[in-house]
Amino acid sequence: MEFLTIDGRSLHCAYRPGTGQPVVFSNSLGTDLRIWDGVAALLPADRPLLMIDKRGHGLSSSGPVTIAALAQDMAAAMDHFELTGAVGCGVSVGGLIIQSLAVQRPDLVASAVLCCTGLKIGDEATWGPRIKAARSSGIAPMRDAVMERWFSPGFRADRMAELEGYGNMLTRTEGEGYARVCEAIRDADLRADAAKITQPAVCIAGSDDMATPPALVQALAASLPDARYEEIPDCGHLPCIEAPQTVAEAILSL
Repeated sequence: MEFLTIDGRSLHCAYRPGTGQPVVFSNSLGTDLRIWDGVAALLPADRPLLMIDKRGHGLSSSGPVTIAALAQDMAAAMDHFELTGAVGCGVSVGGLIIQSLAVQRPDLVASAVLCCTGLKIGDEATWGPRIKAARSSGIAPMRDAVMERWFSPGFRADRMAELEGYGNMLTRTEGEGYARVCEAIRDADLRADAAKITQPAVCIAGSDDMATPPALVQALAASLPDARYEEIPDCGHLPCIEAPQTVAEAILSL
């Protein structure tokens, strides 16, 4: 556990040093860096790993949020730990952040694993009610609906203790921090940047993902110059939790 001061705010990181190619991870909305634990455990011990709690999530301070700003936070953390040429691995909004980082700082991102994400995710109709609800009532009332989007029916039926734990992770996220990241997702449109993301990429979808359906991820893979598409059966929005082996294999394939 480490804390960096970036742009005047505290950024919580978990860093594992090593001598191999680095891997940097970027989380989804309403989660913290612990969602990558299962993937990290499957990677070789010599690979440096960096995980970050984005603004308003986990133990990081809140603040103004755009996808570009979140990518800049990641770049600053990578510069601090002297990491370059990494595999960038992101899920959902984390995938948007990795794409933005790949464009802003191609020296930092040599390749990418983009899970359950797209070039544009939703619009005002998608995000407006959720932003309003997060600010007026908090996150707890949306817990069950979010769990249905995050996880496959099989996970929700068979892994009840984990489901409860990840629901706790969601509801303990700061409401304002959650709302600000929702606004950043709503406003992000990376379609004009797709041709600039020339790094090799694996775009992973979950067959049961209700948040970013496979068609959205397929469109992302088709839009990038050097990308391949993979779909995990019986998996929801967070393959890093439901199928960490597949995510780890994608990282190691690049």
